[in-house]
Amino acid sequence: MKMKLAFDNEKYVKIQAEQILKRIKQFGNKLYLEFGGKLFDDYHASRVLPGFLPDTKIKMLKELKEQIEFVIVSNANDIQSNKIRNDTSITYEDEVLRLIELFAKVGFKQGSVVITQYDHQSNADSFIIKLKNMGHKVYKSYFIEGYPFDTDYVLSDQGFGKNDYIETTKPLVIVTAPGPGSGKMATCLSQLYLEHERGIQAGYAKYETFPIWNIPLQHPVNLAYEAATADLNDINMLDPYHLNAYNKIAVNYNRDIEVFPVLKTIFERIYGKSPYQSPTDMGVNMAGFCIIDEEVTKEACKQEIIRRYLDSIVKNKMGKFPDSAVEKTLSIMKQMNASVADRACVQATRDRYEKEKVAITSIQLHDGTIITGKSSTLMRAPSAALINALKHLAGIQDDLLLLSPSVLDPIIKLKLTQLNYNNPRLHVNEVLLILAVSATTNPIADLVLHQLEKLKGTQAHSSSILSFIDQNYYNKLKIELTTEPVLNK
Repeated sequence: MKMKLAFDNEKYVKIQAEQILKRIKQFGNKLYLEFGGKLFDDYHASRVLPGFLPDTKIKMLKELKEQIEFVIVSNANDIQSNKIRNDTSITYEDEVLRLIELFAKVGFKQGSVVITQYDHQSNADSFIIKLKNMGHKVYKSYFIEGYPFDTDYVLSDQGFGKNDYIETTKPLVIVTAPGPGSGKMATCLSQLYLEHERGIQAGYAKYETFPIWNIPLQHPVNLAYEAATADLNDINMLDPYHLNAYNKIAVNYNRDIEVFPVLKTIFERIYGKSPYQSPTDMGVNMAGFCIIDEEVTKEACKQEIIRRYLDSIVKNKMGKFPDSAVEKTLSIMKQMNASVADRACVQATRDRYEKEKVAITSIQLHDGTIITGKSSTLMRAPSAALINALKHLAGIQDDLLLLSPSVLDPIIKLKLTQLNYNNPRLHVNEVLLILAVSATTNPIADLVLHQLEKLKGTQAHSSSILSFIDQNYYNKLKIELTTEPVLNK
């Protein structure tokens, strides 16, 4: 079943590139562009705006490739504490290296890395040495007392003036980071000051997909963004500065609105006058002009908000999410007149669990068909659901034995006797490997294996919190999983 589109991706790539070029010219051919959100793998955007491709931003930037270099910003304190990204479970340090590799793979000019709030942290020092040994340029910036409010001190030799000057050669400098709180804006402002001190004209702009400034505050897309950032205390707000300057309503979020008076003062001190009259002015996001189907968008956002709510309950159970964030996502879900019952795979899982009292996982396919799987002596529930879904997609009878006992039994025995597993039931990755091996001699297994692509974007729900392995492989397959807040036994 073909996915209904809500977003014109090609139009977005075109007009977004044009808008950035326009902003570069506004500042005399030198622009520092603070890049919020994900450059690669922006699955939130692709979920709430069907048609938005996960790597759309990179595709757009490829249009400007000859004019771009990257600056990757990472906070020394995050490196010191080995901070982990919630979505990928890798450290910020590893994410910096991943971004460097991805930029090179795409063909962008090698940029540099800035270590912010540097104070001789031991892990930061080790990382700097590692980066330099790999041939990367590394710069340091420092904690500034009173930043950003004490503008006299910030805009002095003791403030921005003590930071390393980042040497750049391209008209467009993309400033990105492994995660929030890394210091992207401070790095941009520091460079504006240091460029000005050297007699070089340079500008600043901000690129964040959400919230979308030119759609209503309570639009489903903006509500979905609030749900996604419930733990960060981001609040979507009407931009009062934009309304005052232009008598036009625009949406922004609290942090940018709160800090704008200070930013405006900094701009005035550097430029003589501020180029921006509102925080919305600073943005270059054109996504709002590319929504083509409101109903499809609304349904996609409703489902995303439900997933976020279910996820918040699980994270709260595990001590990773405050009660306030759960309450916020619940409130947003109610604003959408949505409930957990609107997620069909949830009810299917709960119904079968009530009947059988064993772990259950359900997968909802693109045509609405729901396939369930249960825990057995052989397989974990997510593994069983996966195999059952693949068999259904391949048109294979459910009772057909797909995985041979001659292959399965030795693996189970190995896990029990040699590897000392208490629970030998097969994980998703193990089942997939067995299926791949079987496919070399079994045409039916090969047919089933070729259905994997059809699982991308399907919905799944589990009666308990899955192991990291099973969650990770559902994520790799792009199956959108939620779980009950029950620890797996």
